[in-house]
Amino acid sequence: EMASAPAHHLRVRVLLVVLCAVSASASASFPWPWKRSGHDYRDALAKCILFFEGQRSGRLPADQRAAWRGDSGVSDGRAAGAGVDLEGGYYDAGDNVKFGFPMAFTTTMLSWSVLEFGDDMPREERRHAADAVRWGTDYLLKTLAHPGVIFMQVGDPWKDHECWERPEDMDTERTVYNVSAGRPGSEVAGETAAALAAASMVFRDGDREYAELLLDSAKKAFEFADSHRGAYSDDMDLRAGGCPFYCDFNGYQDELLWGAAWLRRASGDDTFREYIQNNGKTLGAEDSINEFGWDNKHAGLNVLISKEFIEGEALSMQSYKESADSFICTLIPESSSPHIQYTPGGMIYKPGGSNMQHVTSISFLLLTYAKYLTKSSHTVNCGDISVGPDTLRLQAKKQV
Repeated sequence: EMASAPAHHLRVRVLLVVLCAVSASASASFPWPWKRSGHDYRDALAKCILFFEGQRSGRLPADQRAAWRGDSGVSDGRAAGAGVDLEGGYYDAGDNVKFGFPMAFTTTMLSWSVLEFGDDMPREERRHAADAVRWGTDYLLKTLAHPGVIFMQVGDPWKDHECWERPEDMDTERTVYNVSAGRPGSEVAGETAAALAAASMVFRDGDREYAELLLDSAKKAFEFADSHRGAYSDDMDLRAGGCPFYCDFNGYQDELLWGAAWLRRASGDDTFREYIQNNGKTLGAEDSINEFGWDNKHAGLNVLISKEFIEGEALSMQSYKESADSFICTLIPESSSPHIQYTPGGMIYKPGGSNMQHVTSISFLLLTYAKYLTKSSHTVNCGDISVGPDTLRLQAKKQV
């Protein structure tokens, strides 16, 4: 229950990411605009990207389209006595708090969406999507700018949640929280590494210098996460600020593998693949956890890593393909294996708060895995039935 409030906030952003994905992937089969059953997915794509402009913190650019928003949080980091520049980034839905852990995950997911489906987006929307990614990464770079610490949050969430006001008018405390060697936060650092690595590929063709900066910074964030292992929720001061809103319920181990997987994809460096192979078992890669979201990366990790195996580039990663297949089979009602619960109307249902965060993130993985399978001869063996990419796309479309 404690996780339900922030999960509601975050699910809005994840929902928009999956709408971007389903909108863009639709163009592979239908010309723009793709409009079926009364749903204009091109319009949804445009609106979902525009949403992020309404969440911007800091000094807004001249080409800001959400003109009803003004500058806010321009002295973040400095006014709180921390003496650092933490202007920018995104507010967390209706809050005026900048939570670094879920913000980094949002940036990772936006980047992944652009990487997989950006070529199918209209040019202008692809540019707006990249701008949304950059607004996140510009801020994340600032959180890494000072040696020995990573800034993970701006704003006192308890006082902020008691006062509903526009960010332009906020007068609540802009408390700054950071992780360090003495009070580690591997999940924050690992997700930041994943976000910067994924984003580096978004900008590789258009701004190579910026892409290299992102990748270098991602490596530093990952080294920090791995060298100083621990969860920020184990520290009393950080727990007071981050919990129960975005407490690390699942542990930091999955973020280490997640960060390594994105660094492997972005850099092609075998070192990160070896890291996954050498540390996978101890970090829980073999755990049967069929979830994906801001706190739990397991299912997404399996889908991401399986790409190399499906493409025949890393046969040693077969176990991740098998885990991804197992996850997919839980989503197929006709499968003979145990599968996820559905509502009478056919929506994915997982007991607990904020069900839509599961629906949206799982739908994204369905679309992405379908894309990987399309480029190969692989299918998913779910006991009595064999499942192909068309089935996965149809399942994702039903959820959206």
